[in-house]
Parts: sequence; C-alpha cells; structure tokens
Amino acid sequence: MEEKEKRGENLNFASFKVTRRGFLKGIGTGAISTAVTGIPVLVPSEAEGARIVKGVREAMVRLNVNGVDYRLKVKSHWTLLDVLRKKLGFTGTKKFCDRGSCGACTVIMEGKAIYACSRLAIEADNKKIVTVEGLADGENPHPIQQAFMENDGFQCGYCTPGFIMATKAILDKNPHPDEAEIKEGLAGNICRCSAYPKIIQSVLALAKR
Repeated sequence: MEEKEKRGENLNFASFKVTRRGFLKGIGTGAISTAVTGIPVLVPSEAEGARIVKGVREAMVRLNVNGVDYRLKVKSHWTLLDVLRKKLGFTGTKKFCDRGSCGACTVIMEGKAIYACSRLAIEADNKKIVTVEGLADGENPHPIQQAFMENDGFQCGYCTPGFIMATKAILDKNPHPDEAEIKEGLAGNICRCSAYPKIIQSVLALAKR
C-alpha cells in the first residue's frame, strides 16, 4: 500500500483541481512548482491583484504609400495588410492565408519585399511602401505587368499581384537574374493554379531585356 502511494496510484486528485480562472491567473502571474508527487502545482504570485494594463491601444501613424503620405489612427493589433485594404483602399494587395505563408500580400517596404499580413501597421510608421497599384503609369502597365500578360504568367490571377511585387524586388536588386535566382526570389510566393513555368518565363523575359 505504501509503495502504491509513493507511485501516486491512490492519490486523491480532486485535491489538485484548478479552475479555469485560477489556471489563467496562474499562467499570467504565478510560478510553477512541482510537488513531491511530481504533479505541477500553480502557485499564484503576490502580484495577482495588480492592475491589468489594457492591451489594445491606438496611435497615429504616417504611411507613405505609392508616393503619397497618409496620416491615420490605427489600433495596435491591426496589420499593415488590413490597413492597406480596408482603410486606404489598396485592394490589389490580396488577403489569402493571413499567416505569412502564401505571398499574396507581398508589398515593398523600404526597398524590400515583405508580407503585409505579418507586419503591424504601427511598424510601418514613416516607412515608404509600394503596392501593385503604384507600378502602372496611368493607363500604361508597368513592364513587369506587361511581361506577365504577354507570357500568360497567371491563371486565376489572385496571387499575381504578390508575384509581381516579388519580381520587382528581384529586378531592383539584380536586373538580369538567371533562372535559379528567380526561383529563389519567388520561393515565398505560392500559386494555387500551378502557373509556375509561365511565371518564371515572364520574369526571364524581363531579365533578357
């Protein structure tokens, strides 16, 4: 009997019951200790009664998008993607996976291709951002856009803005990349239609000009 109790087989686990509220408070402010039985026990700290700071705040930011300055109030948890689409109307930047995996939301910020869904709007304060809407010259498409049209570098077109912005980042860095460099530069973008051969062909056509 004594041996069984040492192994914890006859312990009264009801005495270790932790409420959901107690558990969350313990995770946030308590320390985890281990009893002689090997069962983790949450020990609340003395700071339990401390005032909880409200997490969501607002701030004024200045975004330079496609050469135009915008000042607007944003919340601390808003992403750059949502602000571009919902607040500024740049819907060419697509929202798809919303977790930094597909590249549909690719924009160029301070000369580098980034996922807009993975950046908070407050992180873009005073930054220069280029979206796909900022490439064309009036009614005249940008050479990258023209190349994608001439070489059928898309099917449904949903991912195309992201590929075009990623392509611009590649060509800004190296105007004449080879196929391996193009594939590496576009590795962060996914095409659900699998139009990759035509996409690569489109970028290669630009690189040869």
